[in-house]
Amino acid sequence: MSFDIFVSSLVFLMTMAVIFWRPRGLNEAWPAAIGAGIILLTGIVSGSNLVDIIHKIGGASITIIATIVMAVILESFGFFHWSAARLASLAKGSGHRLYWYIQLLCFLMTLLFNNDGSILITTPILILLLRNLRLKPHQQIPYLLSGALIATASSAPIGVSNIVNLIALKIVHMTLYMHTAMMFVPATLGLLFMSWLMYMVVKNKLPKTLPVSTDDIEESFFTKNFHPLKTKISVETKQKRTRFMLKVLSFVFIMRCLLFVASFLSIPIELVAVLGSLVLLVWRWYHLRTNPVDILKKTPWHILIFAFSMYVIIYGLHNAGLTAFLVEFFNPIVNQGLLQASFIMGGLVSILSNLFNNHPALMVGTITLTEMGLDPITLKTIYLANIIGSDIGSLLLPIGTLASLIWMHILKQNKIKVKWKDYLKVSLIVIPLTTIVTLFLLFYWVQLIFA
Repeated sequence: MSFDIFVSSLVFLMTMAVIFWRPRGLNEAWPAAIGAGIILLTGIVSGSNLVDIIHKIGGASITIIATIVMAVILESFGFFHWSAARLASLAKGSGHRLYWYIQLLCFLMTLLFNNDGSILITTPILILLLRNLRLKPHQQIPYLLSGALIATASSAPIGVSNIVNLIALKIVHMTLYMHTAMMFVPATLGLLFMSWLMYMVVKNKLPKTLPVSTDDIEESFFTKNFHPLKTKISVETKQKRTRFMLKVLSFVFIMRCLLFVASFLSIPIELVAVLGSLVLLVWRWYHLRTNPVDILKKTPWHILIFAFSMYVIIYGLHNAGLTAFLVEFFNPIVNQGLLQASFIMGGLVSILSNLFNNHPALMVGTITLTEMGLDPITLKTIYLANIIGSDIGSLLLPIGTLASLIWMHILKQNKIKVKWKDYLKVSLIVIPLTTIVTLFLLFYWVQLIFA
């Protein structure tokens, strides 16, 4: 075994072990950064490689951070409390109806922001809501778990909803427009199947009727932050706040659409994302007179460090010969046909994601594909199968995605215990079936639109 293979493999395994272990709540960016530093110091990744890495992940990282900044701004507007109050109202006392509205919220938040941002938004909202309803811990778990699963999986339909998807798009030279045309319909149908299947699994654990809460969630935020001397806010004020929140969400939606327009016109999408964040910051300052410095503290910058560091480590494995081995091994399988290739590569990325996290798994799978000499449609289809494995198949274990790790960290901060047993009772049934169904849907959708 050569020195490069030994060092890069050891660094990768040690990095992933520390990330999963997280001694004393250690942020996942630290072990990734140390691992990347070792790879750079040993010269396995050169200076020219580093320039290539920055080129490939720079725009994706800026885009994701800009959308997370939007999510942080929403929190300061009181969006979390407003959403929790709307969910409680829409549920109309039905625990089963609440399940479906939570699924819709989590799906939309991921589409409007990204999977990491969605977890940062929806998990606090659900904790607020479920505690306000005074549900027992075992009654809270189905809502929290199913919400997290759908929020994370919902990054599949559009490439801009996941930082690792955006990086991979750059590697395969695929636009957001093409990704959406090929993926939105099959992935969304797959998510509907996933939501239904989760409902069938957890419905007996959902309360049929919800307890009546005496506390007004929205009122508590409003009086604390805007009118501390008031104990009640009027119906008219609530209606104004609802109209304001809908305006903010409409703005975010428009900016999301502009990302696709920019991609279609070959304009860097990170410019649009940053512009949207700046406009929302000015909007917040106008309404709340809030100093934008707080954004620097609240934005999870460690996601950038994590993504960059993991790519350096994967590039080291690539230089050491990992992808050359994978190309040689999987090339005969891929050439057997598009359906077989989609299932093999999607399944491989699913397995690697659950073993090592979806960031390195998708990067390895994507780099491998680009070196197989495939025609453009075959390359893009199998790449999208990799996305299904990375975004959906990775959810079999709670360590398969960065979003899942963030979710577990938020629950731990709020002293909510979700055991692996609780997670696996749902994921072992739902995730493999959803992954298989979505891969089939992708194959037949591509056959339909490109026939």
